[in-house]
Amino acid sequence: MRDVVYLDQIEQAEALLKPQRIDVLRRLAEPRSCTEVAVELDQTPQRVYYHVKRLVEAGLVSQVAERRVRGIHEGIYQAAGRSYWLSPGLVGRIGLRQARDLLSLGHLVDLMEEVQADIAALDLTRPDLPSIGVSGEIKVRPEQRKAFLEELQQTLQDLFTRYGGAEGDGFRLAVACYPKEDPADRA
Repeated sequence: MRDVVYLDQIEQAEALLKPQRIDVLRRLAEPRSCTEVAVELDQTPQRVYYHVKRLVEAGLVSQVAERRVRGIHEGIYQAAGRSYWLSPGLVGRIGLRQARDLLSLGHLVDLMEEVQADIAALDLTRPDLPSIGVSGEIKVRPEQRKAFLEELQQTLQDLFTRYGGAEGDGFRLAVACYPKEDPADRA
């Protein structure tokens, strides 16, 4: 089972985005038969098999075993991944890609689309490579924002310069800095 299944075909998205199929897919995190899933969902095995068959056709589920039960062969199925990501390309870009300021929200959205595609491809090709994810929250007063962003940009540029020509595996470093909404502000 892969960590991420990246859906970049409309047929895959259509197969997945039905509430009943998502319920079936969740039950197939561990190998199960359609009969076992049907009992959990209080549905008929035939109805569950219909959804499993569509998920198999889309490459989102695979048959991992088979067993003989009361003279018939029963398939055992498992989800292809722990997570399913929809490619932003499924909808496509509305309008032309614009030149964006590095501090704009649009630039951040474009960057996140690229990172999402890179991570999905990495899961398929080299899951053994090390990676790191760091997240934190800082508070910056309005009068310090410009200095903070300049210092962050300089620190990252120093890293790129120091390690840019080194031999070895290539890594992409993407840093996202965006305002975090305070739940108290929503009230």
